[in-house]
Amino acid sequence: MRLFAASLGTETNTFAPIPTALSSFHESFYAAPGQHPEDAKLCSAPLWVARRRARAEGWTLVEGTATFAEPAGLVSREAWETLRDEILGQLRAALPVDGVLLGLHGAMVADGCDDCEGELIAQVRALVGPDVPIGVELDPHCHLTEKRVRHATLIICFKEFPHIDFVDRGEEVVDLVLRTIRGEIRPVMSVVDCRMIGSYPTTREPMRSFVDRIKTLEGRDGVLSISLAHCFPYADVPEMGSRVLVVTDDRKAQGDRLAMALAQDFFAMRGSTMPPHLTPDGVIDALQSATGTVVCADPSDNPGGGAPGDSTWILRRLIERGVTGVALGPLWDPMAVRLCFMAGEGGRLRLRFGGKIAPSSGPPVDAEVTVTALRRHAHQTFVDAKVPLGDCATIAFGGIEVVLISDRTQAFGLDLFTAQGVRLDDKRLVVVKSTNHFHAAFATIASQVLYCDAGGPIPRDHRKVPYTRVQRPIWPLDEAASPVPLV
Repeated sequence: MRLFAASLGTETNTFAPIPTALSSFHESFYAAPGQHPEDAKLCSAPLWVARRRARAEGWTLVEGTATFAEPAGLVSREAWETLRDEILGQLRAALPVDGVLLGLHGAMVADGCDDCEGELIAQVRALVGPDVPIGVELDPHCHLTEKRVRHATLIICFKEFPHIDFVDRGEEVVDLVLRTIRGEIRPVMSVVDCRMIGSYPTTREPMRSFVDRIKTLEGRDGVLSISLAHCFPYADVPEMGSRVLVVTDDRKAQGDRLAMALAQDFFAMRGSTMPPHLTPDGVIDALQSATGTVVCADPSDNPGGGAPGDSTWILRRLIERGVTGVALGPLWDPMAVRLCFMAGEGGRLRLRFGGKIAPSSGPPVDAEVTVTALRRHAHQTFVDAKVPLGDCATIAFGGIEVVLISDRTQAFGLDLFTAQGVRLDDKRLVVVKSTNHFHAAFATIASQVLYCDAGGPIPRDHRKVPYTRVQRPIWPLDEAASPVPLV
């Protein structure tokens, strides 16, 4: 048995001012065929799992390129076409194959292509023919387009947000593709478009119970897998929106009924899944009566959603109101990091930092700071994956510590701070640039977790996003919306 696996991913915020170039992929994560590291990466889990399974089970895996760019703006035509053709060329050279495994994000938009993943899957299908299974793993913050569903054999999304189950779902994709090749199952997909936009963290109700319920339905009555495509709200493309996907073993009518029933229940939860978001002043006011360490997320400036990660709005308010005992990070400012390295560890300097990319980043902060720690080629941890931070500088001023980074990314692990010399057990407030991926690690130290819409470039109220191309009607832009069958 011979399988081919590759990975290509990024999450495109079509409103973001930072372009995504070919160099963005090489700088974030790029592994040539056979060069994928031994630790799992978020979007390449099918390849990583297949490598281990092939070694253990004695079949052949042909590895293609695996690459991922940090979420940002529109992908250049050069980047998209170069990486697409690279993977297709590798597959062409590997033919014939018995199956294909693709680790994709699902929200990649390029200059000239709204549905990069759909186009890639369609071209893979054209190469391998109609009978070779194509298994795809997607991030739930994807656009589950009709094109990719029609050309793939099976698609599985991570169930958890934060995405702590990306390896488990990779195992699932590989296992179902192998079973399909052996003739044990015949996967068919049913998709319902929920006609809504939302955010669905699985760390809180009602999503926690809904996902747990879905898990109990799998493996029974011919149901192979159920996925919720949450959507990525900051992409102005026609098929953006929340969808339900049911994969059955050759039971299309049953899958259609189940997908619609789940979609109606999912739709009924609209407006109740996202946690309340405070203003910066609301966070500070809540801090006055809090005990222990409060963790506050700033999703409005989440680099994981394509934001720059250099917004200063909440930091400036903390300074203005004299709040101390604060750690904040990561704040993306490569130039400020460079200046701190010039000053040296223990050095003092008058530093201007943050607020550089766009008006929504806010004004820069000017402060006399002490450089308390410097790290070259630093990392943070997310589940079992290492996420690069680049060179890091920790600065302290007025009872506040800030971790400055040179490689733009969001907060994932506690070692974002602790590996950079910042103690968290003595902090009143820890502010992280993230939407919910921080939760798996930071909830373990938090007396309470707050969320703040601090005025960054990613508004939490989706009615404030200037869509022009999204299919209507769709909630919350339109009240007259309801689930409709798609595939």
